[in-house]
Amino acid sequence: MAKMKLKPGVLTGNALQDVFAYCKETGCALPAVNVISSSSINASLQAAREASSPIMIQFSNGGSAFNAGKYVDNTNQRAAIAGAAAGALHVWKLADLYGVPVILHTDHCARKLLPWIDGLIEEGRQFYKQHGVPLFSSHMIDLSEDDLDENIKTSGEYLEQMAKLDMTLEIELGVTGGEEDGVDNTQVDNAKLYTQPEDVLKAYDALKPLGKFTVAAAFGNTHGVYKPGNVKLRPEILKHSQEKVRTDRGLNEEKPLDLVFHGGSGSELAQIHEALQYGVVKMNIDTDTQWAYTRPVREYMDKNHDYLMAQIGNPEGPDQPNKKTIDPRKWMVEGEKGMTQRLVEAFDNLRSKDQFDLGL
Repeated sequence: MAKMKLKPGVLTGNALQDVFAYCKETGCALPAVNVISSSSINASLQAAREASSPIMIQFSNGGSAFNAGKYVDNTNQRAAIAGAAAGALHVWKLADLYGVPVILHTDHCARKLLPWIDGLIEEGRQFYKQHGVPLFSSHMIDLSEDDLDENIKTSGEYLEQMAKLDMTLEIELGVTGGEEDGVDNTQVDNAKLYTQPEDVLKAYDALKPLGKFTVAAAFGNTHGVYKPGNVKLRPEILKHSQEKVRTDRGLNEEKPLDLVFHGGSGSELAQIHEALQYGVVKMNIDTDTQWAYTRPVREYMDKNHDYLMAQIGNPEGPDQPNKKTIDPRKWMVEGEKGMTQRLVEAFDNLRSKDQFDLGL
């Protein structure tokens, strides 16, 4: 089939849904990378350019606050709201320059963090009034630790708000294990790591009439990277969830759900490819890209150790300046290169590399 043609910029509304449908049809998915600064945003945009594919750029609550500045008052989530909005505007401005389509998203938002999303939805309303499109493509509401009915009820309330702005909601059913960005699920009941297809059907029935949504159904996913064998992934849960919705509701569409793969870092390639068969359109990646950014920075510091001890004085002489070596741009760009390279690898693993026609 012909490659899907896309223009650069932020994808929202029906354009986003078309991309998800194309991903399911071609058996590919998009990497969703957590960013914390203009540096990691730019590395992500460059990766999308090199892979000739759209990319999902997402902000966690902690990453949003960091983007605003570690020492800014975050009372009532004010810093996290401002940091995420500022990062989104950065993407809106530069996506055209890089020539790539971007899906702007926010990551896990537990109930206690809902004021953060409330603030971003309000930012989105104001942006929509001015531009006719939302600031973000989608938000995630993660109430997986709540009772299922409460999870679905609150998610539905947010979906109704977001649908008015042509936005998509991501929900989580079942818990992603491990720890990330201050959310610690390392001691969670093991049974919660595996979503039941009946729960997925219940969420589908409640949310389908309200708007567009994606489902992060847990199948043993864990944040972070662990020794092989410690994480027991069961991608067949995704298959059974699709089948449950399709058969019980008499649908013709083979994969009626747009599914999300959380905890993608460190996952085995065979399990990634199996998940793609079952309608996964998005895979989160964070720990791997953190290491990909940090490792070359460490290598730069090790290599140039003797030129980083003072502003003046190095092995070439006591009066020799070190300005070119200590310039933060020198080591930051090394981090960006490493992160870009790892993301291009992720595009390849997810079979979305060169799957789209971006006119580049």
